[in-house]
Amino acid sequence: MNRAELVRRNQRLAAERRRTGFKQRLRNHVLAGIARLPVARARGGGGLLIVRPDHLGDVLLSTPAIQALKHSHPELRIDVLCGEWAADVLASYDEIDRVLTLPFPGFERASGSALAPWKLAFLTARRLRKIGYTSAVIMRPDHWWGALVAYLAGIPQRVGYGLENVAPFLTEAVEHQYRHAVEQNLRLVSSWTGCMDAADLKLEFPLQPADREYAAGLIESWKVDAGKPIVCIHPGAGVASKIWRGDKWAQVADEMAAQYGASIIFTGTRSEAALVDEIAAAMSAQATSIAGATSVGQLAALYARSRAVMGPDSGALHLAAAVGTPTVALFGPADPLEFAPWGDRRRHEVVSAEIGCRPCRVLDWGKDNLEFHPCVRDIPARQVMEAARRVLSVDRQPQPA
Repeated sequence: MNRAELVRRNQRLAAERRRTGFKQRLRNHVLAGIARLPVARARGGGGLLIVRPDHLGDVLLSTPAIQALKHSHPELRIDVLCGEWAADVLASYDEIDRVLTLPFPGFERASGSALAPWKLAFLTARRLRKIGYTSAVIMRPDHWWGALVAYLAGIPQRVGYGLENVAPFLTEAVEHQYRHAVEQNLRLVSSWTGCMDAADLKLEFPLQPADREYAAGLIESWKVDAGKPIVCIHPGAGVASKIWRGDKWAQVADEMAAQYGASIIFTGTRSEAALVDEIAAAMSAQATSIAGATSVGQLAALYARSRAVMGPDSGALHLAAAVGTPTVALFGPADPLEFAPWGDRRRHEVVSAEIGCRPCRVLDWGKDNLEFHPCVRDIPARQVMEAARRVLSVDRQPQPA
């Protein structure tokens, strides 16, 4: 099919995926019924609970709002309920008093029982009721499960987005808008912070001395020329539709090495090591891979010592921005208006292909052939290289403490 036909096809399929199906409508009726049941208010406590079930990128983008919240009310106890995968990241922030973890339904492999998420909701609510909270903020827009838990826990003030399956459990529903996630999260806590300009918020990740030492040791072992830049490439992403072609990454990496004498370091998870090896094998220049070899803190410390970090839209790019390092982010199905790395636009370049169905905001197309979703793969290498040149020309910012 031609390009225009492809765009129309993808727009139609995206609209179908957003349509509420029978199972969702049935679930929404059940949720609305539960929201009408009387639930006793929790006693004691006085703290505020942030419910944030997401992975690295969304978790990091929630921290400016949490910091603003704590700075406006230093006496307020702020706990965060998150997945085990995000616990160490959030524990790094002094503004967070306690991190509670949970195997959130939909974020870990299902148990096979349709009743398991409901049972976990009641057990979690009982756990939270024992701790006692005055307020809860549900930071994921569509997280009906988290809103349900806060309601069952008897938390008196419950703030979240006014979406159909979330709003019945809220005492304060905030209109969901297509704005940057940092701005959206700030709107959720405005009852405490008052009106603030999101432009004044900084995304920061506190680096630990041990992680700095680890990164310094890595760099020393590579015998990197101190006068030449380290450029990190993180080619992996959570879904296949965000992945750029390996031969294009190899071309860009070779050009960075040739033009700037850059030391090319590939980062990623253990599951992305094969992708990294494929790209490195296609390069003419030498490259180093540390895929799967670092913790989030160690990776952040390496990024802080790097001149730029490049990759598709992923948590790694937000981590780089949080330690003051310029980024080049390749965007396809997700909307950079909502999820571009936060900070000075001159330091954080967004690159995307020209195709009419982007951004579709559908990240996982299931079994649909990826050839029908070329919004990232079609990005020209020349465009990425030009963006890299621009961010390399910008002065380096001081690293966060």
